[in-house]
Amino acid sequence: FFHAEDGIRDRSPSRGLGDVYKRQILGYHKGSKERLDVEKTYNQMFNSKVDVPQYIGSEEILTESRKDILPPHDHKNIVGTFSQASEKHVNDAIENLIQNKSSWSNTPWEKRCDIFLKAADLLADKYRAKITAGTMIGQSKNIFQAEIDAACEFIDFLRFNVSYLTEIYNEQPIDGPGKSNHLEYRALEGFVYAVTPFNFTAIGGNLCASAALMGNVVLWKPSDNQIFTAKITMDIFKEAGLPDGVINLVTGDPEMISDIALKHPEFSGLHFTGSTSVFRDLWKKIGNNISLYRDYPRIVGETGGKDFIFCHPTADIDASATAIIRGAFEFQGQKCSAASRIYIPESISDNLINKVVEETKTIKMGSPIDFNNFMTAVIHKDAFKRISSYIDYAKNSDECKILHGGNYDDTVGYFVQPTIILTTNHQFKTMQEEIFGPVVTLYVYNDNDWKKMLDIVDNTSDYALTGAFISKDEESIDHALKKLKYSAGNFYVNDKPSGAVVGQQPFGGCRASGTDDKAGSKLNLLRWVSPRLVSRTHNPPTDYPYEYMD
Repeated sequence: FFHAEDGIRDRSPSRGLGDVYKRQILGYHKGSKERLDVEKTYNQMFNSKVDVPQYIGSEEILTESRKDILPPHDHKNIVGTFSQASEKHVNDAIENLIQNKSSWSNTPWEKRCDIFLKAADLLADKYRAKITAGTMIGQSKNIFQAEIDAACEFIDFLRFNVSYLTEIYNEQPIDGPGKSNHLEYRALEGFVYAVTPFNFTAIGGNLCASAALMGNVVLWKPSDNQIFTAKITMDIFKEAGLPDGVINLVTGDPEMISDIALKHPEFSGLHFTGSTSVFRDLWKKIGNNISLYRDYPRIVGETGGKDFIFCHPTADIDASATAIIRGAFEFQGQKCSAASRIYIPESISDNLINKVVEETKTIKMGSPIDFNNFMTAVIHKDAFKRISSYIDYAKNSDECKILHGGNYDDTVGYFVQPTIILTTNHQFKTMQEEIFGPVVTLYVYNDNDWKKMLDIVDNTSDYALTGAFISKDEESIDHALKKLKYSAGNFYVNDKPSGAVVGQQPFGGCRASGTDDKAGSKLNLLRWVSPRLVSRTHNPPTDYPYEYMD
């Protein structure tokens, strides 16, 4: 990894990018050790209770006010509680971060790298079954979705970030005549506020770890619905050697926590993944508070999506059907990259739609501990109500029909059947609005109008996160890439629009989908440093006149 011909300095963390490629996606085949380990760990965690504290410096504070942790697929089973922070807890957490800022930012970068590489090792081995099982319980992911998220993606984030840090630190200006120039990548002057979502354990860990790796201290507010694995993440960081007070975790009223953080003069950056409306509200608050801050805060956000699959008349039917089903229904459609609007040419519509419907009928849904289930429950009651309201809207509309699904039940868990809608209106509500659930809408267009339809694709949604174009015709692919240049930050050809892999597909979108700072790349890490140029003159001039003045 650290080769002289690549311009990498001799000094380096003990390991690096080469370890990333040793990371494997485990298969969890019947009877395999990894499957037995997860089943055992799942059952132990599901049948016990954990109390999640506030993490403030060296203190783990259990408050009297707590909320229950409920698995979405079995919401009557309490698997733990999490503490509710008071205003004092939040203020104490910030003050503790500020006290530890200097020592952490001055910690040698090699040491910071080694800590997070150690965390990756712990994830890959000791904690793999626990964080995978925790993601299955707390977020209702099936075993495969939990594996590629909580284990693989999280490991990749931690290891690749070390590689990117090294690349950044080695980008230096040239020296001038009699001058030596050095670019120092300082941490931001204050603290970073990380707000993370429920749907990816890896995102929760990475949004605070990436900023911390670059020398920042971080106030972390995870989603209430990811707190089960947020605790495991904190346990891993602590065991890896992360000093107390580098990442402080607080849970509770999100508006109260955000208001305190964003009004603090030492606030230096927001690292956010979540809804567009919340992100815009936080941005407004930062703007209103701008005169309070010592410098201009960095604002990095990845928000919603209304992601498309466009099938060209030459599209392969089997490939298209697989992309639609996986793209729409993996993790119950609770990915910002999930496929939710599909454009199908009339010439292949009957065969393609029939295949999608017939294969969707075979999808099994239930608890994630039953490995035959492709889908489980949506995250909570509010999500269940929101998704079912879109289904009810479609049932009562004369502009569409439901080809499959349309049923939902929250008796045991928040289960929503995979639902396929066929509409005659490409501006139908479910073609425009983010649903964040297992609902996909199909629209059939005239083959001859495929180029015109790309304008519809571009203008239908405010979002621009991911999209896919399926075609066997290279000219059509080239045309689509140009026409849909700003329609998606991640554009996939002949595949589903989800499943970005760290180091392969840096992830992020623009328009209403975020600031496109590409998590899983050095573009993101560059947002968490404040460069300082140090220029040293070896033979300084001793008289002011220039030569032309002789």
